[in-house]
Amino acid sequence: MSTATLAPVATRRTVWRHGLAAAVVAAVATTTIAALASSAGVSFADHTGASIPPLGFAELTLVFGLIGVALAAVLNRRARRPRQTFLRTTIGLTMASFVPDLISGFDVASAVTLMVTHVVAAAIVIPTLAARLADHN
Repeated sequence: MSTATLAPVATRRTVWRHGLAAAVVAAVATTTIAALASSAGVSFADHTGASIPPLGFAELTLVFGLIGVALAAVLNRRARRPRQTFLRTTIGLTMASFVPDLISGFDVASAVTLMVTHVVAAAIVIPTLAARLADHN
């Protein structure tokens, strides 16, 4: 009885703990990429001239990483095939994340760099979380 009660809690903690760590690693990675690109002359300015600040990369990566963690935790409890559902959803969301980069008036270097940061963050967070999700409930 206690094993059945504790197993889901332990699984959820593992998802949250590993997911938070992955989000932090992804935030460092995207901020590093942005800093390197910025030092190479990438402006990250849109058509209005407003530019994305370096810490904006860390902030948004953490926010969306935590949203991914929450999604993983919910799917792990509710979905019939948590891992498969999580992978399909997050890969689709990663692809959808390119749309604002393409339509917000960024120059080519900025848009490509932004899309690379999305892929890098996804490549860190998605497999980390997916590995902790059940194949099926």
